[in-house]
Amino acid sequence: MRYSVVLLAVALALFSPWGTGAPVLRRHPQNKLLLVSFDGFRWNYDQDVDTPNLDAMARDGVKARYMTPAFVTMTSPCHFTLVTGKYIENHGVVHNMFYNTTSKVKLPYHATLGIQRWWDNGSVPIWITAQRQGLKAGSFFYPGGNVTYQGEAVALSRKEGVLHNYKDEKEWRENVDTVMRWFTEEKAALVTLYFGEPDSTGHKYGPESPERKEMVKQVDRTVGYLRDSMERHNLTSSLDLIVTSDHGMTTVNQRASDLVEFHRFPNFTFRDIEFELLDYGPNGMLIPKEGKLEEVYRVLKDAHPRLHVYKKEEFPKALHYASNPRITSLLMYSDLGYVIHGRINVQFNKGEHGFDNEAMDMKTIFRAVGPSFKAGLEVEPFESIHVYELMCQLLGIVPEPNDGHPDTLRPMLHSGETGNPFPIQPSLLMTLLGTLTVLTKVA
Repeated sequence: MRYSVVLLAVALALFSPWGTGAPVLRRHPQNKLLLVSFDGFRWNYDQDVDTPNLDAMARDGVKARYMTPAFVTMTSPCHFTLVTGKYIENHGVVHNMFYNTTSKVKLPYHATLGIQRWWDNGSVPIWITAQRQGLKAGSFFYPGGNVTYQGEAVALSRKEGVLHNYKDEKEWRENVDTVMRWFTEEKAALVTLYFGEPDSTGHKYGPESPERKEMVKQVDRTVGYLRDSMERHNLTSSLDLIVTSDHGMTTVNQRASDLVEFHRFPNFTFRDIEFELLDYGPNGMLIPKEGKLEEVYRVLKDAHPRLHVYKKEEFPKALHYASNPRITSLLMYSDLGYVIHGRINVQFNKGEHGFDNEAMDMKTIFRAVGPSFKAGLEVEPFESIHVYELMCQLLGIVPEPNDGHPDTLRPMLHSGETGNPFPIQPSLLMTLLGTLTVLTKVA
């Protein structure tokens, strides 16, 4: 009998679906998956613009009333939540910028995209998990897709340049064409594709501007081109498509009489500050000099009615943000429409994000269509942490530990789930069970 016990133990060790991303033997998924993110696409941008292609996606597939992004509602942190299923405090990409509180180094967004240690800090994105389980994956401009994780890189990748033109519709179509080749010629099973609009236009002109509305029309044309391309490449019946975003956008109160300006706060001085991360929207972090924490906190906590200042350990737990070693001893955020100005006023965007994720202007879109999805279904709002579990189900892979729940988005799917929940190749499983039966009889 001891032989059967040993063999069963080995089988469970090799094939357990409750592992943590280690290689497992699995069957190939029935369908491929394309995740597309249009940065800064607010949940209601399709309500004041004609969007026939996004509307067609909703008729042919699934539409969420809106999706709630993770706090802090910034590009890199929210995109990493989508591909890890983790709240930001748990995946550690806590800001668009790399910063080091000891050296005082701060790097801008594009430079941070290539800083491996900023992204690879314990969490493994879905590209790596898929590859470890026998699938080929690609990332086209997607934040975090151009560094290695635990020594492994995504098989196919493109990184945008510092001077990249986000608005070039011709290039958008070329990018779609490249992704279609990845699926057909490179045999990719998973690709994440990123577009920097309508975020850039929303920042420059504001979310209510004619320019933003025109950019939404361009996004919609691209969705149409994408679905047409899927059909031309004979992928419609084998490719699941998810179109979503990282966060919304709101109008900045640029001429308000009550701007949040640190340099005007009574009794506050930057001489008491060891490290600062201000002037990047409505969020801020500070490290007071030794012995100055209580004094700086006392001065700032009631310095402005639009500013909410917390000690790290007292930050609202519901935001799932502060419990990470990268978060400083003091952190803050401002009310919707108000950005934080530090030593001088240097922020001039007409639109901004980074606010409380419960604000409706921070909500974003979710559309899904393909052979795995039901048609004509509108679902209630959900948090973005659940998208990762959905994608793992679509690909038939074992997820890493995450903060989402596998049942939350399963009702979107035809059968309630796809893939193989116990990822063992069927023929190998039958051989194993047959051998186990023989050994049990012998014992």
